Amino acid sequence: MLQFIVKRILHAIPLMIGVSLIGFALMHLAPGGPLAVYTLNPTITAQDIERIKIVFGLDQPVHVQYFKWATGMFTGSWGYTFFGGRPVLGVILERVPATLLLMGSALSIAIIVGLLIGVLGAVRRYSLFDYLATTGAIFALSFPTFWFGLMAIYIFALNLRWLPSGGMYELGAEGDPLDLLRHLVLPTMVLALVIVATWSRYARSSFLEVIHQDYIRTARAKGLRGPAILFRHAFPNAAKPLIALLGVQLPFLFSGALVAETIFGWPGMGRLFVDALTMKENPVLMGMMMFTAFFVIFSNLLADIGVALIDPRIRLG
Repeated sequence: MLQFIVKRILHAIPLMIGVSLIGFALMHLAPGGPLAVYTLNPTITAQDIERIKIVFGLDQPVHVQYFKWATGMFTGSWGYTFFGGRPVLGVILERVPATLLLMGSALSIAIIVGLLIGVLGAVRRYSLFDYLATTGAIFALSFPTFWFGLMAIYIFALNLRWLPSGGMYELGAEGDPLDLLRHLVLPTMVLALVIVATWSRYARSSFLEVIHQDYIRTARAKGLRGPAILFRHAFPNAAKPLIALLGVQLPFLFSGALVAETIFGWPGMGRLFVDALTMKENPVLMGMMMFTAFFVIFSNLLADIGVALIDPRIRLG
């Protein structure tokens, strides 16, 4: 198992290097370059731009700039924001807890509800419940996240006035867990909706493939009941593609969080990304790119380890 983990980590290293090279190149090829916030400002003179380039080390050759930047990323020195001069790493880490809370809540609900719907759909194949679940999943996957977000605000915040329309806390109620829960409901439900649809479809297909295998028929012939067959025999084999799906879903979950945080004013990494993109805060954008890439690669590594623990044959591949 240790050899399998080491091999996956070694595969991740060139991937991170590739992401950093592509991201660094895109920042330099973008209109205005890495100093777009200054070069696109008509009030700043060419002499000012040259002085700023010297301050940020952008007067040096590109390969020297890359190695200095990559070394800083590795050592924790991610640079400073253009506005305010704050450490980029500190700015990003401030937003991580809010995003993890939103993503964790949405993913937990999606896995539980999606598995339940998928298993029931597989067990009761072609029933009314199965048809309704399939129709609901198609509907959820057919509309973008921002549409569900706007509809949720219109119905539950503006018309019914049950829940707040945005933010993380009411003014003066910072730190109140009940107020946090009220603000968390709408963005979590919107973010979880599409993921529930995906998980229910994958869970249904995976369990349908497993429950018709010979060893399931043998278990029934021995007198085992439905729940025992599902959890002791079917679930371990049906879980392999679902664990792999978890690693694939995380990038989609983060992109959905970006939209949900923007719509609901949730102060997480997605909102920070939109603000940095609007203000052309390239140091923050580069830092978020590398942070997100590491998070996605690490999540896929955990998914690979989970699959290998269930199926030892994977470790020999």
